[in-house]
This record gives sequence, C-alpha cells and structure tokens, in this order.
Amino acid sequence: MNIKHINEAQFDAEVIQQKGIVLVDFYADWCGPCQMLGPILEEVSDALGDRVKIVKVNVDEAQGLAQQYGVMSIPTVYLFDGGAKMSKFVGVKSKDEIIDFIEHA
Repeated sequence: MNIKHINEAQFDAEVIQQKGIVLVDFYADWCGPCQMLGPILEEVSDALGDRVKIVKVNVDEAQGLAQQYGVMSIPTVYLFDGGAKMSKFVGVKSKDEIIDFIEHA
C-alpha cells in the first residue's frame, strides 16, 4: 500500500508540486461510501505501483481545500498530472474503473 494521508499544509508539496500522476481522495471517516472506496484504492495502488501516487484528504480537517476544489459530495476523487487538475469522479468505482479513469484521463 502506498497511500498517504495528507493535510492542507502538505497539499501543495504532495500534489501540486509533483511531476507525475496524483490521485486525491477527498473523504471523511464517518462516510460509508468513503470506507468502501479505501480498500479499492489500496488495490489500485498495488496494481499500478509507482505509476500513480494516491493521497487521501479528510474534508473535516481540510475544509478550505474541500471548498477550493468544490467538493460537494464525498468521496470525490481528483486526478492531477504534473500539478494540473485533469479530471474527477464522485462516488465509489471498481478497481478496474479507477485504473481506466487514471489511464485515460
């Protein structure tokens, strides 16, 4: 597993300044669908290895980021490439759907 939990102060260094692909999961601990997505993201991380960096941002602790990125429902997952926001999806998807989302964004 290569998933890192980050806070607002770490977002710029861990996401925006990264050269490669970063998947950002905006979630909350109390959110049922978020809890379902967690293990799926671990499988994606295991499958893709170093091809993608996966980080999780707790919206309860990073309300400014959630507002900045227009997170209205959780989980909301954004894909960044070279620090640029490329695409997003809301809700739970399967491992294969997420890999396809990453590879074809």
